[in-house]
Amino acid sequence: MKILNSSQMREVDRKAINELGIPGVVLMENAGRFAFEEIVRRFPDFREKKISILCGKGNNGGDGFVIARHLINNGSNPNVYLFGNEVDVKGDARINLSILLKMGVSIKTINGEEDWERFKEEIKDSDIIIDSIFGTGFQGRLEGLWEKIFSDINSFRGFKIAIDIPSGLSSDTFMVKEPSFNADLTITMAAPKIPHIFPPASEKVGEFVVADIGIPESLFENPSYFLELITEKRISKSKIFKKRKRDSHKGDYGHVLVIGGSIGKTGAAVLAGLSVLKAGAALVTVATPKSCLPIIASSAPELMTFPLEETEDGTISLNSLQSALKFAEDKDAVVLGPGITTNPSTVEFVLEFIKNIQIPTIVDADGINSIATFPSVVRGKSNIALTPHPGELGRVLKITPRDILNNRVEIVRHFAMENYCYIVLKGWRTLISEPKGAVYVNPTGNPGMATGGSGDVLSGILGGFLAQTGDILESLILGVYLHGLSGDIGAGKKGEISLTAMDILENLPNAIGRFLQ
Repeated sequence: MKILNSSQMREVDRKAINELGIPGVVLMENAGRFAFEEIVRRFPDFREKKISILCGKGNNGGDGFVIARHLINNGSNPNVYLFGNEVDVKGDARINLSILLKMGVSIKTINGEEDWERFKEEIKDSDIIIDSIFGTGFQGRLEGLWEKIFSDINSFRGFKIAIDIPSGLSSDTFMVKEPSFNADLTITMAAPKIPHIFPPASEKVGEFVVADIGIPESLFENPSYFLELITEKRISKSKIFKKRKRDSHKGDYGHVLVIGGSIGKTGAAVLAGLSVLKAGAALVTVATPKSCLPIIASSAPELMTFPLEETEDGTISLNSLQSALKFAEDKDAVVLGPGITTNPSTVEFVLEFIKNIQIPTIVDADGINSIATFPSVVRGKSNIALTPHPGELGRVLKITPRDILNNRVEIVRHFAMENYCYIVLKGWRTLISEPKGAVYVNPTGNPGMATGGSGDVLSGILGGFLAQTGDILESLILGVYLHGLSGDIGAGKKGEISLTAMDILENLPNAIGRFLQ
């Protein structure tokens, strides 16, 4: 499902109306009807609710007029407020306003502070307040009387529903200029917009649902619409979920090499290795410093091990490079980085390994911190996928985590395209970008997953799927989504506060089970 900005949404609307011949008033009717049905679904007793619909002069206000008509036709008696004069309402919105007027509906107009003060108390007493004032075309900041109006509205007790986008937010950014409408629910038309997805704007959106207003999917298939929300429908199509053949064997499901661990950090390698297996790969070998090998080997009988030469500090030594590369030759995927530290010799090992490895490789944790010493090592390496959090990516790019978060989409897209590699920026709304510039946004996961070892579990899951599919992008999308879903299932059982990496790992079969064919 594509995530659009204001100009992209206008272009889709234009093509639907002018090229396909779908009348704008039909799209408006579909939008208002969907919103009405969503309200009824959530409030079966809507007829007993006091509902206020706040309408602007444009098409967003037109959606509000349609909602009002359907509510009235079904036994409700909403109050309809127009911010402006009736004569200023044009086009499709005018058609729907005229219908209300012919039905005998009283439209209460607000043109100044005196009008606002006169109607404020009855709006304040509403059970449901519907914001249909500005919509996706809004730019700038709410000032003057608007500032007072929305500050007042946000203090009112009613359940607040925004139509398309909360008034005061821009469809082109996730940054917030206060005040803006604080929605409990946002019903957006045709496609999600940028502020629906990313904080801090998403905190103003509340829950959001996407209304199908009758625009064909083909109109969203534009390469310039590079931002996409991962959906359950997309995940369900993965070949990972196809029933396995009865005569299949271990060789059919891949062998992953995990290069990880050091003295005091063997747990990271163990978590990654076990996650490879839980993701469905047949075999995993953990290559680790010699002194760490007994610890890892005894942690789980399913884990095979391979000894690497080590430094005096018990980390991977550069001297182990050739043996590691040789051992990796017949593997289907590599996971590099969990628990390896940034010992200088280990850093050199990582850089040289990346230069020489040809099979698909997931680079995580201290593998990324090692790359920060020589970022160009990944340039042109389309077999490499990096999985940093904002701090790690900030070290690679020599900027702050805040800089990363404020420009996350542009930064990951530019990095993937410039270096022709894959990147997964972990966090709330994890981003996945590929060399051609598409960026995918993950909707699953929760704050409880900000816990030690969660990233190691993710890297193992990604490696496990990669060994089975051979498709880096598919594996990243699938792995990130199911990792987040596993965390959501775990949080549902234990709560976010007590969630651990092992809880995420243990719930992966439940997440996968939801999609098995």
